[in-house]
Amino acid sequence: MLKIVIMTFFIVFIAELGDKTQLQVMLLATQSKSIWPVFIGSSLALIFSSLIAVLAADYICKIINPSILQTAAGIIFIIFGVLTLFGKL
Repeated sequence: MLKIVIMTFFIVFIAELGDKTQLQVMLLATQSKSIWPVFIGSSLALIFSSLIAVLAADYICKIINPSILQTAAGIIFIIFGVLTLFGKL
């Protein structure tokens, strides 16, 4: 279980670092007299968006076989990558 927690932490941390959302949070922090409300607000937003993702995944996996979902997700990411590479996205 600890391995899953650590792996999830690093996946989300790396994905969010340098993301446009994080740059916006940095901008808000520079404009705020206190950084703590910005930190708390951005942390709660990430917690709730992660909760929605986990609950949705749990629900969808009860309906569709997880291996089919994994394959479909991989194909979708490849398509997005190709479209991005050729400037179509």
